[in-house]
Amino acid sequence: MKSSIFALALLLLVSAGFAASAKPVPVLAKFDSPKPFSGERLFFVLDSLGGEGNWMEWDAHGIQDPSVDKAITSLGAKPEMVWVLSERKKPLLAALVAKGAGESLVFYELSALDAKPEPLKLTEVMDPNVVFRDYRQISANEFVHRDKDNLRVVVSEQRIRFAYVNPDKEPLKFDPDFSTKTIVEKKALVREYMDFLKYEYSLMLRAFVQSTHGVFNWQPWHWYMTEWNSKSFIKANELEAVLAAGKAPAYFSVFRAKTVGGEMVEFRANGNGFAELVISKP
Repeated sequence: MKSSIFALALLLLVSAGFAASAKPVPVLAKFDSPKPFSGERLFFVLDSLGGEGNWMEWDAHGIQDPSVDKAITSLGAKPEMVWVLSERKKPLLAALVAKGAGESLVFYELSALDAKPEPLKLTEVMDPNVVFRDYRQISANEFVHRDKDNLRVVVSEQRIRFAYVNPDKEPLKFDPDFSTKTIVEKKALVREYMDFLKYEYSLMLRAFVQSTHGVFNWQPWHWYMTEWNSKSFIKANELEAVLAAGKAPAYFSVFRAKTVGGEMVEFRANGNGFAELVISKP
Protein backbone atom coordinates (compact mmCIF):
# COMPACT_ATOMS: atom_id res chain seq x y z
CA MET A 1 0.00 0.00 0.00
CA LYS A 2 1.50 3.30 -1.07
CA SER A 3 -1.06 5.75 0.35
CA SER A 4 -0.48 6.52 4.03
CA ILE A 5 -0.50 9.25 6.62
CA PHE A 6 3.23 9.89 6.43
CA ALA A 7 4.22 7.76 3.42
CA LEU A 8 4.23 4.50 5.35
CA ALA A 9 7.27 2.62 4.15
CA LEU A 10 9.00 -0.66 4.87
CA LEU A 11 10.05 -0.79 8.51
CA LEU A 12 13.51 -2.22 9.08
CA LEU A 13 13.13 -4.50 12.05
CA VAL A 14 16.06 -4.20 14.43
CA SER A 15 16.68 -7.06 16.81
CA ALA A 16 16.66 -5.87 20.39
CA GLY A 17 19.81 -6.48 22.43
CA PHE A 18 19.57 -8.06 25.81
CA ALA A 19 22.11 -6.90 28.36
CA ALA A 20 23.39 -9.29 30.98
CA SER A 21 21.63 -9.14 34.31
CA ALA A 22 23.39 -9.72 37.59
CA LYS A 23 20.31 -11.23 39.27
CA PRO A 24 17.74 -13.02 37.06
CA VAL A 25 14.05 -12.57 37.83
CA PRO A 26 12.62 -15.80 39.33
CA VAL A 27 10.18 -17.68 37.11
CA LEU A 28 6.61 -17.67 38.44
CA ALA A 29 5.37 -20.44 36.14
CA LYS A 30 6.38 -22.20 32.94
CA PHE A 31 4.39 -24.19 30.40
CA ASP A 32 6.13 -26.30 27.75
CA SER A 33 4.67 -27.57 24.49
CA PRO A 34 6.40 -30.18 22.27
CA LYS A 35 5.08 -28.26 19.25
CA PRO A 36 4.16 -24.58 18.73
CA PHE A 37 1.17 -23.47 20.79
CA SER A 38 -2.11 -23.15 18.95
CA GLY A 39 -3.80 -19.78 19.39
CA GLU A 40 -6.54 -21.36 21.48
CA ARG A 41 -4.10 -23.18 23.75
CA LEU A 42 -1.88 -20.10 24.10
CA PHE A 43 -4.67 -17.86 25.33
CA PHE A 44 -6.05 -20.60 27.55
CA VAL A 45 -2.70 -20.73 29.35
CA LEU A 46 -2.44 -16.93 29.53
CA ASP A 47 -5.92 -16.71 31.02
CA SER A 48 -5.14 -19.51 33.49
CA LEU A 49 -2.83 -17.09 35.31
CA GLY A 50 -4.28 -13.77 34.22
CA GLY A 51 -7.94 -14.55 34.74
CA GLU A 52 -10.08 -12.03 32.88
CA GLY A 53 -7.26 -9.48 32.83
CA ASN A 54 -6.12 -7.54 29.81
CA TRP A 55 -2.94 -9.04 28.31
CA MET A 56 -1.10 -6.35 26.32
CA GLU A 57 1.55 -7.07 23.71
CA TRP A 58 5.00 -5.63 24.37
CA ASP A 59 6.63 -3.51 21.65
CA ALA A 60 10.37 -4.11 21.35
CA HIS A 61 10.78 -0.64 19.79
CA GLY A 62 8.69 1.28 22.32
CA ILE A 63 9.71 2.84 25.64
CA GLN A 64 11.17 0.14 27.83
CA ASP A 65 10.32 -0.43 31.48
CA PRO A 66 13.43 -1.51 33.43
CA SER A 67 11.43 -4.25 35.19
CA VAL A 68 10.28 -5.65 31.83
CA ASP A 69 13.82 -5.49 30.44
CA LYS A 70 15.12 -7.40 33.44
CA ALA A 71 12.53 -10.15 33.06
CA ILE A 72 13.19 -10.52 29.33
CA THR A 73 16.93 -10.65 29.98
CA SER A 74 16.29 -13.50 32.44
CA LEU A 75 14.96 -15.59 29.58
CA GLY A 76 18.46 -15.94 28.15
CA ALA A 77 17.03 -15.91 24.62
CA LYS A 78 15.13 -13.55 22.36
CA PRO A 79 11.38 -14.09 22.86
CA GLU A 80 8.95 -14.65 20.02
CA MET A 81 6.28 -12.58 21.78
CA VAL A 82 5.84 -10.88 25.15
CA TRP A 83 2.67 -9.77 26.96
CA VAL A 84 2.11 -7.75 30.11
CA LEU A 85 -0.92 -7.72 32.41
CA SER A 86 -1.12 -4.75 34.77
CA GLU A 87 -4.48 -5.23 36.53
CA ARG A 88 -3.06 -6.62 39.75
CA LYS A 89 -0.86 -5.47 42.63
CA LYS A 90 2.20 -6.91 40.93
CA PRO A 91 2.07 -6.95 37.10
CA LEU A 92 2.59 -10.21 35.22
CA LEU A 93 4.81 -10.74 32.21
CA ALA A 94 4.44 -13.72 29.87
CA ALA A 95 7.08 -14.54 27.26
CA LEU A 96 6.80 -17.05 24.44
CA VAL A 97 10.16 -18.59 23.50
CA ALA A 98 11.21 -21.31 21.10
CA LYS A 99 12.26 -24.59 22.69
CA GLY A 100 13.49 -27.23 20.26
CA ALA A 101 10.63 -28.13 17.93
CA GLY A 102 8.16 -26.62 20.39
CA GLU A 103 7.71 -23.55 22.57
CA SER A 104 7.67 -22.48 26.21
CA LEU A 105 5.45 -19.88 27.81
CA VAL A 106 7.27 -18.36 30.78
CA PHE A 107 5.64 -16.15 33.42
CA TYR A 108 7.31 -13.58 35.67
CA GLU A 109 5.86 -11.38 38.39
CA LEU A 110 7.15 -7.81 38.11
CA SER A 111 7.76 -5.45 41.01
CA ALA A 112 6.13 -2.61 39.06
CA LEU A 113 5.92 -1.05 35.61
CA ASP A 114 8.62 1.49 36.21
CA ALA A 115 9.42 3.47 33.07
CA LYS A 116 9.45 7.23 33.58
CA PRO A 117 6.72 9.04 31.62
CA GLU A 118 7.85 10.45 28.28
CA PRO A 119 6.08 12.65 25.74
CA LEU A 120 3.97 10.81 23.20
CA LYS A 121 5.68 10.18 19.88
CA LEU A 122 4.51 8.72 16.61
CA THR A 123 6.74 6.21 14.82
CA GLU A 124 8.33 8.03 11.88
CA VAL A 125 8.34 5.13 9.43
CA MET A 126 5.67 2.45 9.61
CA ASP A 127 5.04 -0.70 7.61
CA PRO A 128 1.29 -1.23 7.16
CA ASN A 129 1.87 -4.99 7.09
CA VAL A 130 3.19 -4.69 10.65
CA VAL A 131 0.93 -1.92 11.96
CA PHE A 132 -2.27 -3.47 10.59
CA ARG A 133 -1.40 -7.15 10.76
CA ASP A 134 -4.65 -7.85 12.63
CA TYR A 135 -6.65 -6.14 9.87
CA ARG A 136 -7.49 -6.95 6.28
CA GLN A 137 -7.21 -4.31 3.59
CA ILE A 138 -10.48 -3.68 1.76
CA SER A 139 -9.50 -0.69 -0.40
CA ALA A 140 -6.48 1.46 -1.20
CA ASN A 141 -6.65 3.21 2.16
CA GLU A 142 -9.15 1.33 4.33
CA PHE A 143 -8.70 -1.60 6.70
CA VAL A 144 -11.19 -3.64 8.71
CA HIS A 145 -10.33 -5.74 11.76
CA ARG A 146 -10.22 -9.47 11.03
CA ASP A 147 -12.41 -10.34 14.01
CA LYS A 148 -14.53 -7.19 14.35
CA ASP A 149 -16.19 -5.79 11.24
CA ASN A 150 -17.28 -2.74 13.22
CA LEU A 151 -13.65 -1.68 13.81
CA ARG A 152 -12.18 0.11 10.80
CA VAL A 153 -9.23 2.33 9.91
CA VAL A 154 -8.95 4.87 7.10
CA VAL A 155 -5.44 6.08 6.23
CA SER A 156 -4.57 9.17 4.20
CA GLU A 157 -1.62 11.50 3.78
CA GLN A 158 -2.97 13.82 6.46
CA ARG A 159 -4.42 11.49 9.05
CA ILE A 160 -5.24 8.03 10.38
CA ARG A 161 -8.81 7.62 11.61
CA PHE A 162 -9.97 4.61 13.62
CA ALA A 163 -13.71 4.16 14.15
CA TYR A 164 -15.57 1.66 16.31
CA VAL A 165 -19.35 1.32 16.31
CA ASN A 166 -21.17 -0.74 18.93
CA PRO A 167 -24.52 0.92 19.76
CA ASP A 168 -25.52 0.81 23.43
CA LYS A 169 -28.85 -0.72 24.39
CA GLU A 170 -29.47 2.26 26.65
CA PRO A 171 -28.16 5.60 25.32
CA LEU A 172 -26.22 7.79 27.71
CA LYS A 173 -28.63 10.04 29.60
CA PHE A 174 -27.92 13.74 29.49
CA ASP A 175 -29.42 16.07 32.10
CA PRO A 176 -30.51 19.40 30.51
CA ASP A 177 -31.02 20.90 33.99
CA PHE A 178 -27.42 20.45 35.13
CA SER A 179 -26.86 24.19 35.64
CA THR A 180 -29.73 24.41 38.15
CA LYS A 181 -28.38 21.74 40.47
CA THR A 182 -26.50 22.30 43.72
CA ILE A 183 -22.71 22.20 43.86
CA VAL A 184 -22.86 18.80 45.57
CA GLU A 185 -25.18 17.43 42.88
CA LYS A 186 -23.00 18.84 40.10
CA LYS A 187 -19.86 17.28 41.51
CA ALA A 188 -21.60 13.92 41.86
CA LEU A 189 -22.75 14.04 38.23
CA VAL A 190 -19.29 15.07 37.02
CA ARG A 191 -17.79 12.09 38.87
CA GLU A 192 -20.41 9.80 37.34
CA TYR A 193 -19.69 11.01 33.81
CA MET A 194 -15.95 10.91 34.42
CA ASP A 195 -16.14 7.28 35.51
CA PHE A 196 -18.10 6.52 32.36
CA LEU A 197 -15.52 8.26 30.12
CA LYS A 198 -12.67 6.40 31.83
CA TYR A 199 -14.45 3.16 30.99
CA GLU A 200 -15.00 4.32 27.39
CA TYR A 201 -11.31 5.24 27.19
CA SER A 202 -10.29 1.74 28.26
CA LEU A 203 -12.50 0.28 25.52
CA MET A 204 -10.94 2.63 22.97
CA LEU A 205 -7.45 1.62 24.03
CA ARG A 206 -8.30 -2.04 23.50
CA ALA A 207 -9.90 -1.32 20.14
CA PHE A 208 -7.46 1.20 18.70
CA VAL A 209 -4.09 0.91 20.46
CA GLN A 210 -3.99 -2.81 21.21
CA SER A 211 -5.20 -3.87 17.78
CA THR A 212 -2.25 -2.20 16.03
CA HIS A 213 1.50 -2.58 16.37
CA GLY A 214 4.31 -0.04 16.52
CA VAL A 215 2.34 3.19 16.02
CA PHE A 216 3.40 5.00 19.21
CA ASN A 217 6.41 5.04 21.54
CA TRP A 218 4.20 4.35 24.59
CA GLN A 219 3.67 0.71 25.49
CA PRO A 220 -0.05 -0.26 25.65
CA TRP A 221 -0.06 -0.24 29.45
CA HIS A 222 1.41 3.27 29.63
CA TRP A 223 -1.85 4.62 28.16
CA TYR A 224 -3.75 3.35 31.21
CA MET A 225 -1.40 4.85 33.80
CA THR A 226 -2.41 8.17 35.40
CA GLU A 227 1.14 9.48 35.50
CA TRP A 228 1.28 9.06 31.71
CA ASN A 229 -2.20 10.13 30.59
CA SER A 230 -3.32 12.73 33.15
CA LYS A 231 -2.05 15.78 31.25
CA SER A 232 -4.06 14.85 28.17
CA PHE A 233 -7.17 13.31 29.73
CA ILE A 234 -10.35 15.38 29.96
CA LYS A 235 -10.40 17.43 33.18
CA ALA A 236 -13.29 17.69 35.62
CA ASN A 237 -13.79 21.41 34.91
CA GLU A 238 -13.83 20.72 31.14
CA LEU A 239 -16.43 18.01 31.61
CA GLU A 240 -18.50 20.28 33.86
CA ALA A 241 -18.48 22.95 31.15
CA VAL A 242 -19.79 20.41 28.64
CA LEU A 243 -22.57 19.35 31.00
CA ALA A 244 -23.45 22.96 31.80
CA ALA A 245 -24.23 23.59 28.12
CA GLY A 246 -27.51 21.77 28.70
CA LYS A 247 -27.45 19.57 25.64
CA ALA A 248 -25.60 16.44 24.65
CA PRO A 249 -22.39 17.20 22.72
CA ALA A 250 -21.66 15.59 19.35
CA TYR A 251 -18.86 13.79 21.17
CA PHE A 252 -16.66 13.96 24.27
CA SER A 253 -12.96 14.62 23.63
CA VAL A 254 -11.70 12.10 26.18
CA PHE A 255 -7.96 12.30 25.49
CA ARG A 256 -6.14 14.88 23.39
CA ALA A 257 -2.38 15.21 23.05
CA LYS A 258 0.18 16.79 20.78
CA THR A 259 3.06 14.48 19.92
CA VAL A 260 6.75 15.32 19.82
CA GLY A 261 6.43 15.62 16.03
CA GLY A 262 3.45 17.97 16.22
CA GLU A 263 0.73 15.46 15.31
CA MET A 264 -2.58 15.66 17.19
CA VAL A 265 -3.87 12.46 18.78
CA GLU A 266 -7.49 12.53 19.95
CA PHE A 267 -9.79 9.85 21.38
CA ARG A 268 -13.45 10.79 21.07
CA ALA A 269 -16.69 9.08 22.10
CA ASN A 270 -20.33 10.09 21.79
CA GLY A 271 -21.44 8.01 24.77
CA ASN A 272 -23.82 5.96 22.65
CA GLY A 273 -21.57 3.29 21.19
CA PHE A 274 -19.50 5.28 18.70
CA ALA A 275 -15.84 6.02 19.30
CA GLU A 276 -12.90 7.14 17.21
CA LEU A 277 -9.19 7.82 17.38
CA VAL A 278 -7.91 10.48 15.01
CA ILE A 279 -4.19 11.05 14.38
CA SER A 280 -3.73 14.25 12.38
CA LYS A 281 -0.62 15.55 10.66
CA PRO A 282 0.27 19.20 11.49
